Amino acid sequence: MPIYVYETLPASGKKSRRFEVKQSMNDKPLTHDPETGDPVRRVVTGGYGFYGASEKNSPPPGPCGRECGCFGNN
Repeated sequence: MPIYVYETLPASGKKSRRFEVKQSMNDKPLTHDPETGDPVRRVVTGGYGFYGASEKNSPPPGPCGRECGCFGNN
């Protein structure tokens, strides 16, 4: 199951807080912090950049992308 990062949207004067929640991709995003009840939003974070074996060993895409087959050898 993926781990999602959320950030609280507290009332003015309070600091926001980030926390992680393990959820199924089928679960709806949280709307409130389970601890404080403050409204929350899901934070988009970077991934690990996993690639399939065929993509990992192939040359980088050319100006047209991988689909054209040029692979920057123009």
